[in-house]
Amino acid sequence: MFASVLLFDLRLPLADSLKAKRAIITPILEGARRRHRVAVSEVGLQDEWRRSELAFATVASSETQAREVLDAVERFVWSFPEVEVVESWRRWLDDEEDGS
Repeated sequence: MFASVLLFDLRLPLADSLKAKRAIITPILEGARRRHRVAVSEVGLQDEWRRSELAFATVASSETQAREVLDAVERFVWSFPEVEVVESWRRWLDDEEDGS
């Protein structure tokens, strides 16, 4: 089993309220969930209008498959002109951590 999380730190220069922020990030989250079958969430900076931290998670039977899914999600997020990606990074679940 291979599990990974892709995290984004985003700047939203056009958001002038929390409502405007939600209008920008909801299509990203819902689109990734629908297109790429990943778990999604805004995981940080929820109260800031012009910033957001988003997380996308996948579980796959091979490392290659997990990488391909998250590569596609990364391209998807970068395709939105109304967001600026400040930083993105990946974290992998280590099977050795489960203690079995």
